[in-house]
Amino acid sequence: MSTPSPEDQNSILLVSNDAHTFILRKSSVLISPAIKSMLDKKSNFEEAQFNRVVFKNMNGVVLEKVCEYFYYREKYADAVGDVPDMEIPPELALELLMVADFLCT
Repeated sequence: MSTPSPEDQNSILLVSNDAHTFILRKSSVLISPAIKSMLDKKSNFEEAQFNRVVFKNMNGVVLEKVCEYFYYREKYADAVGDVPDMEIPPELALELLMVADFLCT
């Protein structure tokens, strides 16, 4: 997959340590304060210049679940009433908990 162009401010490329790539809406990804600060143009981080974040300590399976969570959270952010549970495989639970702590989500 190609990197979103710097002019495309509506999408972000997330890359795992095993080269899985996910293109997400920026509005979904900015749920994470950690990613939000990486993408802040004032930060001069490489991530902000290229709209691309590489997670060197996160594999593709975990990053895929993180991406699902971003869309899940955005979808149900203003929900009134019951929100369906997000399916979390038990074998990923601990690793996702550590990632959630890192991403502050």
